[in-house]
Amino acid sequence: MPSAVSYAQSATSSASATTSASSQDGSLMVIKQRSGLSELDTPAAVSVVSGQALRSNTAQVNLSEALGSVPGLQIQNRQNYAQDLQLSVRGFGSRSMYGVRGVRVYVDGIPATMPDGQGQTSNIDINSIDKVEVLRGPYSALYGNASGGVVNIDTETGSQPTTLSAGTYYGSYGSWRNSVKASGSTGDGTHAGDVNYTISGSRFTTRGFRDHSGTQKNLGNGKLGVRLDDVSTLTLMFNSVSVDANDPGGLTRSEWKDAPRQSPRGDTFNTRKSLDQTQVGLRYQRDMSENDKLTLTTWHGERHTTQYQSIPVAVQTRSPAYPGGVIVLERKYSGVDTRWKHDDQIGSVPFSITGGLDYETMTERRQGFQNFVTENGSTTLGEKGDLRRNEKNVMWNLDPYLQTSWNLTPKWTLDAGMRYSTVSFDSTDYYVTTGNGDDSGSKRYHKLLPMGSLNYAVTDAWNVYFSAGRGFETPTINELSYRSISGNETGLNLGLKPSTSDTFELGSKTRVGYGLLTAALFQTNTDNELVVAQSSNGRSVYKNAGKTRRRGLELGLDQQFAENWQMKMAWTLLDATYRNETCDDSGSCTPSGNRLPGIARNMGYASLGWVPEEGWHAGAEIRYMSSIQADDENDAKAPSYTVTSLNSGYRFNWDKWSLDTFARVDNLFDKQYVGSVIVNEGNGRYYEPAPGRNYGIGATLTYTFM
Repeated sequence: MPSAVSYAQSATSSASATTSASSQDGSLMVIKQRSGLSELDTPAAVSVVSGQALRSNTAQVNLSEALGSVPGLQIQNRQNYAQDLQLSVRGFGSRSMYGVRGVRVYVDGIPATMPDGQGQTSNIDINSIDKVEVLRGPYSALYGNASGGVVNIDTETGSQPTTLSAGTYYGSYGSWRNSVKASGSTGDGTHAGDVNYTISGSRFTTRGFRDHSGTQKNLGNGKLGVRLDDVSTLTLMFNSVSVDANDPGGLTRSEWKDAPRQSPRGDTFNTRKSLDQTQVGLRYQRDMSENDKLTLTTWHGERHTTQYQSIPVAVQTRSPAYPGGVIVLERKYSGVDTRWKHDDQIGSVPFSITGGLDYETMTERRQGFQNFVTENGSTTLGEKGDLRRNEKNVMWNLDPYLQTSWNLTPKWTLDAGMRYSTVSFDSTDYYVTTGNGDDSGSKRYHKLLPMGSLNYAVTDAWNVYFSAGRGFETPTINELSYRSISGNETGLNLGLKPSTSDTFELGSKTRVGYGLLTAALFQTNTDNELVVAQSSNGRSVYKNAGKTRRRGLELGLDQQFAENWQMKMAWTLLDATYRNETCDDSGSCTPSGNRLPGIARNMGYASLGWVPEEGWHAGAEIRYMSSIQADDENDAKAPSYTVTSLNSGYRFNWDKWSLDTFARVDNLFDKQYVGSVIVNEGNGRYYEPAPGRNYGIGATLTYTFM
C-alpha cells in the first residue's frame, strides 16, 4: 500500500511533487505546459502513481504489482520473463507477442520504445522510481508512432540528507530479490557546483511458477545531476540490465486445465532468452531568460538478445526460406530531443508555447539459426545450428512538434498541438541462397498528428474537459518481417499500411476532500488496424483489419481519510470491436462486430489500506478481469476472474535508522485462472496461466546521514 506521506499535506498545494502530473523538470512533454500544473487541472486522462506506492509491500520486480489502480491500463505478468509484461492502454498493445506494443514508454525522458513502436520494460528499476505517469487519450498522439498511451517514468533525484538503503524479498517458487540504493546531494541544488545523485542496483532470481520458467535478472540504474551555474543544469543517466530467462510458452486449453504449470515444448526444446542492455543519457537544461527554457536530451544504448524457440525440426527444414528457431539480435540505438518552451502574455491572457525536434534511430543486425544440431545421425534440440537468416535493419524517425496552451479566462483553458512524424525502415538481406531470395526492402511513413483540448473550471475543485486528436501506428520491423507462415513467400510485408486513430474524449476531475475522483468517456475509431493474421511456430504474420472501434468509460478514485486510511478504486468499461468484415488471402474472414482479442471488456480494482508513518500497517486489494477473447473468430477465450491480496507489516523508526517489514499473500482464495493470452496463436496455445495462492515476505533497512 502507499506510504504514510499525508495526502493532507499534498492537498494544500496542487503542485505538490507527490500528486502533480507535471513538474518544472518533468519529462512528459504534453503535460509540461504550465509551471505547477496539477493532476486535477491537466485536461487529459492522466494517472500518477508514486514510487513509494510501487515499493510499499511489494516484491518490486514488475510494474504489474502496483498499477492496477490506473483506469484504462491493462497490465499483466505473463509469468514469462523471456517475453516481458503484457501491457495495453485502452486496448492498444493487446496483440503484442512479446514486449510492449502500441504504448510509448519513457524513463527519465529516454524512450524505452524504439522508432518502430516496439518497446520493453525490463530495464525499469522500481527501486529508484520517483513517479509513474500514465497518459491516455488524445494527448498521447503528440508522442508520435505507436502512442495509444504513454507510460512515463521519472527516477528519484537525490537530495539532502544522504540515505543508504538495502532491501530483500523472498517469495513462493524460490523467488529472491536483493537491492541496494544510495541517494543524496552536496547542496540544495540552487548554487553552482551543487551535485545530486541516486544509484541503485538489484538482483532477482526465481525458479518460476511454471515449469521451465526460471529467471535471473541483474539491474542497475544511476542518475547524477550538477548545477552548472545559476541558469543551467546537466544530468547524466545510466542504466544496465542483464536477463537470462527460460521460456515456458503458451498452453492449449486442455493443457491448461490438466496441468497449468507444465511447459511441454519448453522442456523439449530448452526454450530460453538472454539479453544484455546498457544505455547512457545526458540532459541539459538552461533558462535562456525569465520566459524561455531550453531542454536537450540525448542518449545511446546497445542491446544484445539471443532467443531459442520451440520450432519443430520438420518445420525449419520444410523450406529453405524458413529463418530457423534461434534469433540473435544486436541493436544500437540513439537519439536526441531538443525542446524550447516560451511563457508569455497577450493582454490579460497568459500562454505558453513548446516546440521541439525529436530524432531517434536504431540499427539492428538480425540473424536466424536452426535450433538443433545433427552429428553422426543424432539430432540434439535447443542448440544453435546452421545460419538461416542474416540481415541489417535500420529504422529512424524525425518528428518536429509544437504545442501551445492559453489561459483564456480564469475558467477556460485551451490547449492545442501537432506533431509531424516521419518513420523510415530499411532492410538489407545478406542471406541470399537457392530457394531464399533477396528480402531487402525499404518503407517510409508520414503522418500529421493534431490534437486539441478545452478545459472548463466549474469550481476550484472541479474541472470538465473535452479533447480530440489523431494518432498513428506503423508496423514494427518484426511485423514487416514475414509474408507467410510457411516461409514460401519471401521479402518484407511491405503491403502493410499504418493504422490511423481518431479519438474523442469527455472527462471530469473533482477534488473530494483529500482525494481525487476522475471520469473519462471516450471513443477511438481506427482505420487499417494492425492485427495478427496468423501466429505459429515462432513467427507471426500481420494484416490490416479495416476499421475498428474502441469506446468506453474510465472511473477512478484515490482517497485518503481519517488521516491514516487510504482507498483506491478504478473501473474500466471498454468495448473494442471490428466495424467491418475482414478477410485474409486464404479466405478466412472476421465478422463485423467481433471483439478485438486480448482486451477485457471490464476491469475493476479496489484497495483499502491502513498506512501510518510508523507501527503496524496493513492493506487488502481485489482485482476483477472479465473474459478475454484469444482470437479474431471469438471461439476461444480466457475466463473472467477475481483475485484478492492481503498484506501487513511493521515500520520501525529510531534515530537515524528505519526498518520496514511486510508479509503478503496473493490470490488468497487460490483461484485457477489465465493471467494473459497469446493472441491468434496458430496452434491454439493461447493460454499463459497465473499462479495460485502464493506468499512473500520482505524488509527494507534505511540509514539516514544527519
